[in-house]
Amino acid sequence: MFGFVVIMFIALCCCYTPTFNSSNMVSFSLPPPDYSFSLLSEVPTSSTEPVVPASAIDFMTLSSSYQPEEMKGQSSSTLPDDGNNKSDGGVAYGDISGTRNTEDVEFRMDLSDDLLHLVFSFLGQKDLCRAGSTCRQWLVSSTNENFWRCLKFENTRISIQNFISICDHYPNATELSMNGTPNSDALVIHAMNSLRGLQTLILDKGHFSDVFFHTLTSCPALTSLKISDSSIGNGIQDVTVYHENLHNLQMIKCRVLRVIIRCPQLQTLSLKRSSMAHALLTCPQLNVLDLSSCHKLSDTTIRTAAMSCPLLASIDMSSCSSVTDETIRDIASTCPNICMFDASNCPNISLEAVRFPKLMDLRLESCEGIVSASMTAISYSVMLESLKLDNCSMLTAMTLDMPKLQTISLVHLRKFVYLDLRSPVLKQIKISRCSALQDISITSNVLQKLVLQKQESLAYLSLQCQSLLELDLSNCDSLTDSLEVFNSEGGCPKLRSLILDNCQSLIIINIKSYTLVSLSLDGCRAITTLELSCPNLQELNLDGCDHLKKASFSPVGLELLDLGICPRLSVLQIEAPSMQVLELKGCGILSEAYISCSCLKSLDASFCRNLSDESLSRTARSCLQIGSLVLSSCQSVAFDGLSSLHLLRHLVLLDLSYTFVTDLQPVFDNCFNLAVLRLSACKYLTDSSLGALYKESALPALCKLDLSYSSVMQLDILNILAQCTNLAHLNLNGCANMHQLVWNRSYCNLSQKSVNVCSSSPLKDNEKDVYLETGHLLEILNCTGCPNITKALISSSANCFYLSKINLNLSINLKEVDLACGSLCMLNISYCNSLEFLRLKCPKLNNLWLLACSMLAEEELETAISQCPTLEIMNIDFCPKIRAKDLTKWHAICPSLKRIQSCA
Repeated sequence: MFGFVVIMFIALCCCYTPTFNSSNMVSFSLPPPDYSFSLLSEVPTSSTEPVVPASAIDFMTLSSSYQPEEMKGQSSSTLPDDGNNKSDGGVAYGDISGTRNTEDVEFRMDLSDDLLHLVFSFLGQKDLCRAGSTCRQWLVSSTNENFWRCLKFENTRISIQNFISICDHYPNATELSMNGTPNSDALVIHAMNSLRGLQTLILDKGHFSDVFFHTLTSCPALTSLKISDSSIGNGIQDVTVYHENLHNLQMIKCRVLRVIIRCPQLQTLSLKRSSMAHALLTCPQLNVLDLSSCHKLSDTTIRTAAMSCPLLASIDMSSCSSVTDETIRDIASTCPNICMFDASNCPNISLEAVRFPKLMDLRLESCEGIVSASMTAISYSVMLESLKLDNCSMLTAMTLDMPKLQTISLVHLRKFVYLDLRSPVLKQIKISRCSALQDISITSNVLQKLVLQKQESLAYLSLQCQSLLELDLSNCDSLTDSLEVFNSEGGCPKLRSLILDNCQSLIIINIKSYTLVSLSLDGCRAITTLELSCPNLQELNLDGCDHLKKASFSPVGLELLDLGICPRLSVLQIEAPSMQVLELKGCGILSEAYISCSCLKSLDASFCRNLSDESLSRTARSCLQIGSLVLSSCQSVAFDGLSSLHLLRHLVLLDLSYTFVTDLQPVFDNCFNLAVLRLSACKYLTDSSLGALYKESALPALCKLDLSYSSVMQLDILNILAQCTNLAHLNLNGCANMHQLVWNRSYCNLSQKSVNVCSSSPLKDNEKDVYLETGHLLEILNCTGCPNITKALISSSANCFYLSKINLNLSINLKEVDLACGSLCMLNISYCNSLEFLRLKCPKLNNLWLLACSMLAEEELETAISQCPTLEIMNIDFCPKIRAKDLTKWHAICPSLKRIQSCA
């Protein structure tokens, strides 16, 4: 953010030059277009000079961009401009004293030099040039030699004269970088003669002759030289690199015939990807040698070069296909201090009789000669910390005991069968795409994560990893049931996460671990028995375990468990003190359940058709906190099972849909806090099954009742409507025994003379008026698909003050609807093909659905909606007797209508 503010501030100052006029008023004017200080402008072209790209930096001139009016015609360039001398009236570089006009005085920005230096330290060379063109103070600050220690010329065309001038003005520069600069050979020779303090020289994409390397000695402070992607020498003679103080030399991707390097202080040398045929080294202090991808170097040349450097600590000869074991043995004996060795992609080496006593990093990727016998040579490197053997296609077995090995990589070993690795400090191991690997044994005291995915042949696993926390064995199809290694007494006492996804050979799993927190068995279709004793287990994934027959979770720390994806589960034992939700939906053959979950609040056993009364009673005794119990389609549940519900004092939801229950008295006697009761499709309910709801004080907290598709009789329905005043939601969908829905004051009075649901004793005469004024709490009434209902009448005397939604759709024999509900907002009587009479007195009705009411006349509808002053939406699609085209008429009848849906 600070750099952005600086650049914006510089740009503002570059656009405006403040001056004092004769009246001492400050004014701002754009800088003159012919200022000679322009390091970013194009160089004027001539017949002898090449065209300079507009984007290139032009280092031709360095002078003040500010000039008083009387100096505009004079050249102030201090540096030769392509051989042109400066004018007599020019101002020397660094001379900030200029002739001031008394009428036009320079205004100097009131910024201290220290502050300017701080700001300019964030800018590059291009931005420094722009800043220097603002005023003299900024010019002096921007040309401070501290900002020009590193001279960078990237893809820049610059004349020799300008380059010499820049080097003369910044003789203390310590770094020079030239990338794609034309004539860079000649330019850098001049630079080395001028920049006596040059320490780092970076050259790219050029051509450098023998003269350049002879000139290196004229730059005694040079310590680092990097040449990349360049041509060296004339292609006929040897190129000699000699320098007394050079420490770092890189000749990367260079085209040279032969090279001789004589640098007594050289410590790092890289000839990577260079196409030389011969290299002679005289570098007694060399520590790091990189000969990777030098394909033309012979085995003898590499051996001679490396053996001439006895202090070598790191050597990279990867992709040098000519290297042999003899060369490596000679290097190992001559250079005993080697700690990093890279011979990747060298097909002729096997490390036979090779000894690297101090080796710490060994890389042998894609070496076809590496076989099991090669492990003997590796085992002698007792200091080894990192080992890479990727793509060693002939390696079949490995047995290593390395006391200091920390990382190892074994990727794509096609014939690798056996691994026995022991290292107390092993931190990371990568094993991938080893399709033939069958047996793994790993010993480590610090390894925390192990991933062995897609090892199709892995059958045996032995781990002694005291700190292992995560283990991934996904898609190990051959892994057997011997999983004792995961137990607390096994080799992984701290294991927290175990992934066994898609291990198709696992049949019986028995894990006892005090530390395991997460277990995934996704896709393990062959598992039939699962026994877990993991007190801290919090996550369990059993997706796809559709052959599981017996499961025991005792104890586990799970809070939620879904076994609905195990349709063959028959025996279940759970001991989970923290479990709150248990899903058994779909366990169709579950017959024995031993559930002990003291905190369980929700149990869904839908479609457990074999669940016995004994299992339900056992669950009720051990799970006293259950608040939601779903037993839908549990056809074996009977009177004995329901009698155990007296233990569930917190039960608020009970679902007995699609069961064979006939007697609900245990529910009415024991479930005092029940708020939701679902009896959908209970075909065996008798005439007296629901009597306690409206004859006694049964279920005083009940607010939602579902009797859809049940065998309940009409008398029971009308009594429930009239007497169960606390009900808020009543479902009567598909009740075939309901013929008329008549709910008015007379029926309420008749019912109150015989029964009373609000108290255990009949209401007194002076209490009846209070009851009628209080009314019912019913809000939603659903009677969808009642095939035999012919009449629906709800009068205002029924006191349905809260009834807001009624569904009577799909009642094909419904002929008459008469509703007077003050709070009704939505009425759906679609697909009532017999409907002829419609009377509505619903002042709050907003949405009316009459879809496919083919017998309803238009006059009947007009009369009905005239009593609905807030109606906005009306659907009369497929009503042939109703015309909807005359919108004016409909709006006149019901001015609040906003939308009429009709296909006519």
